[in-house]
Amino acid sequence: MHRITLIFILFLVIPDIYIYLVHIVRKTKNIFLRSLYWLPTLLLASGYVYYMLLTGDNALADHTTSIGRLAIAIMLLVLPKTVFMLCSSTGVVTHLVLRRCPRSPFTAIGLIFAVISFFNILYGTMIGITRFETKEVEFHSAVLPKGFDGYRIVQISDIHLGSWQSNPEAIRELVDSVNAQKADLIVFTGDLVNQQSHEIDGFQKILSQLHAPDGIYSILGNHDYGDYYHWPSPEAKAQDLTYLKEQQKAMGWRLLNNEHDILHHEGDSIALIGVENDGEPPFSQHANLSQAIQGTTGMFQILLSHNPTHWRREVLPQSSIQLMLAGHTHAMQGILFGHSLAELIYPEWRGMYYEGKRALYVNIGIGYVGLPFRFGAWPEITVLTLRQ
Repeated sequence: MHRITLIFILFLVIPDIYIYLVHIVRKTKNIFLRSLYWLPTLLLASGYVYYMLLTGDNALADHTTSIGRLAIAIMLLVLPKTVFMLCSSTGVVTHLVLRRCPRSPFTAIGLIFAVISFFNILYGTMIGITRFETKEVEFHSAVLPKGFDGYRIVQISDIHLGSWQSNPEAIRELVDSVNAQKADLIVFTGDLVNQQSHEIDGFQKILSQLHAPDGIYSILGNHDYGDYYHWPSPEAKAQDLTYLKEQQKAMGWRLLNNEHDILHHEGDSIALIGVENDGEPPFSQHANLSQAIQGTTGMFQILLSHNPTHWRREVLPQSSIQLMLAGHTHAMQGILFGHSLAELIYPEWRGMYYEGKRALYVNIGIGYVGLPFRFGAWPEITVLTLRQ
C-alpha cells in the first residue's frame, strides 16, 4: 500500500509542479489565484488518504462506489495534465535546441489532446462500462462430432458484481442480451464477485433468469476465493466461498470445480471441462487439470479456465484439449488503436488464438475492478459457434 501511495503521489504531483512553474507562475502574480490551482489536487489527495489509509483493511469492499468515483476524478485530473505536460515540455526542449522554434504550437496541441483525453475518460465512465458488445466467432475443428456442427455457446466472464451494487439494471440488460442470442449453452468463466460472496445478494433473481437448453456452466476466478479481503478467521473465508457455491447452485448454474460434464446434442457428445483458478503467482492456484479430464479421453474437449496463461503453462503440453475458454484480463479495461496495456502482461489477452489446430478464446469480461471505466474494451458477450 505504501508503494502504491508513493506512485500515486508522484503521478498526481509531477504534472502539477511542471504546469505550475512553467505556466501558472507566468500567467499570474496573485498568490491567492496561484494557491487555488493546488486545491483540486489537495482535495483528491485527501480523499485518497481517507479511503485507502483511514477506513480499515477492507476499504475497497466497504467503499467500492466512493473509491471508484474518486479514482475517476483523479484520472480526469491527472491524465489530461500529464498529456499536456508531455506536449508542453517537448515544446520547451525544442525551443531550447532550436531557438527559432516557438513553444506555443506545442502548448496548443497539448491543450487539444488534454481536452480529448478528458472527454474520453468521461465517455468510458458514463457510457463505456455498459456498452455491451456481442462478438460472433467460430471455431473450426475436423474432430468435432457431426451433431455439434453449428452448436452455439455464449461465453460471459468477469461480471464482478461488487462493482454493480448501484446499477442492477445493467446486469438485467446483460441477462436479456445473453438470452436473446438463443444459444445452446451458456458458460461463465470466473470472477463473479470482487472480494466477498455476499456481493451476489440482490442479483440472484436476475442471474437465475439466464437460460439455455443445455444449461449454464461456471467456474471460479481468482476474485471468487476472497483472497483480497481481510477475513477475521480462516473459517470465515471458507464459509464465504461455500456461500458463493451455494448461491450459484440455487441460481441453476452448474459449477465445475476440477470436474467435467458430458454434453449431448443430436446423437453425439462432447466433454465440457472446468477447473478452479490456475494463475501464475501471485494469483491463486487451485486447478487440478488431470482430475478434471479423467474419463474424457478420446472425446472432443472444451475447457473452462479463468486465466489464459494456463493454456501455455499446462493445457497445451499436458492435454489434448481442442478449445479453451478464458477471461481474467479485462484487456486492462482499455484498448486504443487495437492495443492494450494487457499486452505487457498477457501473451494472449483478447480474442481467438491458435496453436496448430487447438485454440484459446479470451473474453475481456463484463465488469470492472476499482476503476469504473472501459474504453475500447467494451463489455463482451461472446457467441461462439462450433464448426466441423
